[in-house]
Amino acid sequence: MSSTAATVAVHKKHPVIALLPGLALTVAITLVAYALRLIPGVDKFSPMILVILIGALIHNTVGNIPGTGEGVTFSLKRILRLAIMLIGLQITAQQAAEVGVHGIAIVAIGLVGTLVATIVMGRLMGIESGLALLIGVGTSICGASAIVAAKVATGGEDDDAAYAVAGVTLFGTLAMFLYPALKGVLHLSDPAFGLWAGASVHEVAQAVFASSQGGHEALYIGTIAKLTRVAMMAPVIILLGEIYSRMGLSGAGERGRPPFPWFLVGFLAMSALNSLVAIPHAISDPVRAATTFLLSMAMAAMGLHTNLRHVFSAGLKPLALGLFASAFISLTALALIKLTM
Repeated sequence: MSSTAATVAVHKKHPVIALLPGLALTVAITLVAYALRLIPGVDKFSPMILVILIGALIHNTVGNIPGTGEGVTFSLKRILRLAIMLIGLQITAQQAAEVGVHGIAIVAIGLVGTLVATIVMGRLMGIESGLALLIGVGTSICGASAIVAAKVATGGEDDDAAYAVAGVTLFGTLAMFLYPALKGVLHLSDPAFGLWAGASVHEVAQAVFASSQGGHEALYIGTIAKLTRVAMMAPVIILLGEIYSRMGLSGAGERGRPPFPWFLVGFLAMSALNSLVAIPHAISDPVRAATTFLLSMAMAAMGLHTNLRHVFSAGLKPLALGLFASAFISLTALALIKLTM
């Protein structure tokens, strides 16, 4: 029996063993990213953007590492879905209710308006519709988590998702430091500032950091507003997946329509569970940390599938679209708050 045949036989007999090298690689990349965040200044960056950069660097210098393919794909698909489901445990219906109808309306208008405006502007700029969608979703909902969920639901490309994550992370990081500097200039009260940050800053961690600079009340309102946006991820992306499939815009091509994103139903189920049952911090805190780690593993796998030549060939237009989307959601939320509070 040849070595190739023997390898195939072992993988068929022990499928878990076939996953181990790739899983070990994504875990190792994630651990390196966590270690890098111990460096002053680097800790401001999400581990999810760091693992994408490390994974892309490996893929574009070393190439595909033999034996890791199945485990890397498992991280990108199965672990990603599990992590997104677990995000639901960070959200409750009661939290959303505390923002009030007024706050929920501002969040929803900003989300839908930004998504539509980004897709339309992307078309006017000549940017591929799938990439424009991912930029819009990441900006309007919750950054990397929403981008990868939308990629799965619409059959998007890994390279497009990597570009969208990088751009959205960049502008979200800038907002994290810019918002606190503008609080006094804009004459925003603590609750108004928290709602502005929660309704428009991209990643959860970025929104929490930004709102925390406005005081305890701003932090409380900002965190709830942000989690309300996250809760909207499932219905929005399920709807987008159906629309893109029916309109023939899905990147699935000859593979047919993408599978229904059942993991988002799991996300809603986890949120419902968290709303009905008080989960103690002894459980919720480790689950929150594990969720970030699992998402980082999935992002590492995405980086390992990213062709930097393809990303760079997209040019600066998608970056400009990301800037437009970030400015749009920020100004829309701010205008609504100024008009109604």
